[in-house]
Amino acid sequence: MTNVLKDHSQLFELPGPWTTIYVEGSTGTVDGLANDEILPRSVAQEMKAAGAPAEDVDAAVAALGMTAKGLPDPVTRYLLVNNGEAVVNEFLPGNLVGLTVTATGPIPDLTPLVRHTPEDFAYIVAEVGHHGGEVYLRYADGDEGHITSGDPDSTVEGDTMHTRKLGSGGWGHRRMQQHAEKVWKMNSREVASEIGRISAEHDAQLIIVAGDIRARQLVADEVSQESRAKLSIIESNARADGADEETFLEQVQQLVALTMADRQHDLLERLAEKEGQGTRTSAIGRGAVITALQQAQVESLLLETTAWDGETLLALDAAPWIATSEADTAGAGILGEVPAVAGLLRAAALTDAQVTMYPSGALEEKPIAALLRWPTGPDVPAAV
Repeated sequence: MTNVLKDHSQLFELPGPWTTIYVEGSTGTVDGLANDEILPRSVAQEMKAAGAPAEDVDAAVAALGMTAKGLPDPVTRYLLVNNGEAVVNEFLPGNLVGLTVTATGPIPDLTPLVRHTPEDFAYIVAEVGHHGGEVYLRYADGDEGHITSGDPDSTVEGDTMHTRKLGSGGWGHRRMQQHAEKVWKMNSREVASEIGRISAEHDAQLIIVAGDIRARQLVADEVSQESRAKLSIIESNARADGADEETFLEQVQQLVALTMADRQHDLLERLAEKEGQGTRTSAIGRGAVITALQQAQVESLLLETTAWDGETLLALDAAPWIATSEADTAGAGILGEVPAVAGLLRAAALTDAQVTMYPSGALEEKPIAALLRWPTGPDVPAAV
């Protein structure tokens, strides 16, 4: 599943009510008042209207009192509030993706967060030179970790537990301390080994190497065959004095975007291939996908970002986790009606399915599809 769902999957089995808040969080002014001043009050009013418990209103107001000052505009806020605590409290880069949300219901609604950060695969940026290099673990949704190589004592610095960090700085603005120059071949082998270890541990989908022209080639020659298949080289030395940092960062983001597009395209090709072969290892359309999710059969859920807006499903307190009607619950208790996408994402997380979001129209006739772990059974002829 995406990191967003994986990180928060433990919340889906906790009792509600849950209040989901997704609002513009930049520190501009509205009618002469700072957004920091009016946002907590306006959200509190909306929560009360939605029937949120008083302790949850207080928790949201306190969390929204954390200012976005110092972070680059635009900024979006996302909160999940439960039992008097802001369990999730995020500053997200960029404008709102879709409409604002302030809603109370029986399950946490991760739809706004998944739509805001639809891809979050891990990738690696290695900046190499004579003395070794720096190896950075990054995620397409903005998470980061920093691993220093070229030193006998490799260390991990900073938080790698999927906490989003905004603002200037980060790996693009840090350089390791200079060490005594070693033999390039030795250093390149150490850096390549570190790249392989981190890639395997975090399932990196892209490896970017930049830096001194000779050093980056030596590292590229030393990485494993598995790492080489994911390797891209940026033809610049971002470590040199006077290097154009912004251009380097743009090149990295272009490679990330290309990898993201390739991954989405590959899933669509797999879906078309399975449909064409008639292997019964795919599902197209709401009914077929929900049935597969109920059976924990979905390997990858493909969903258009605007699919099923305004529609609802039943959230259940146990497997099969989701239902279209009371007759479809398989004996599980009904928690209540929930937005359809929120229910689908919860069922996907609880059955360990991957989720990929697509723009409207990408899936053509049906805005929802799935690749399955095992084939469905044969069609049952209608009774005569």
